Amino acid sequence: MQSSNAFIGHPQRPSEPEILAALGPSADAWTQFIEWMAQEHCVTGQEWKSFNAAKYGWSLRLKQKARNIVYLGPCAGSFQVSFVLGDKAMNAARRAKFPTAVARAIAAAPHYAEGTGVRLTVKTPKDLPAIRTLAAIKLAN
Repeated sequence: MQSSNAFIGHPQRPSEPEILAALGPSADAWTQFIEWMAQEHCVTGQEWKSFNAAKYGWSLRLKQKARNIVYLGPCAGSFQVSFVLGDKAMNAARRAKFPTAVARAIAAAPHYAEGTGVRLTVKTPKDLPAIRTLAAIKLAN
């Protein structure tokens, strides 16, 4: 079951204190992942977006230049990580070793014209290795 975005109905971009408060115990994982993306992969672009804050809330795009790498959606006590993977990246993801729940999410991910949408929930730093592997696959393909 997917968690709801913590900022549904929030009219403007959430502030850093609001984000950390909403994330609760997952705030460390959020910060670690963003820092890891910047330090290890030079993914330093950040863009907050909301297509309809009243209905969907807000998400943070991590970008490498103009390329969207990953979308982070803050939820109450967790956050959603979403990747749009092309065919080469999906093939690499299918071959990679993941925990069973992550492998199932990859296998069940819906395919769209722009790629396959893989969405996972992060609650603790223990969830980060799989997310980091998917990010590396996305960046390599």
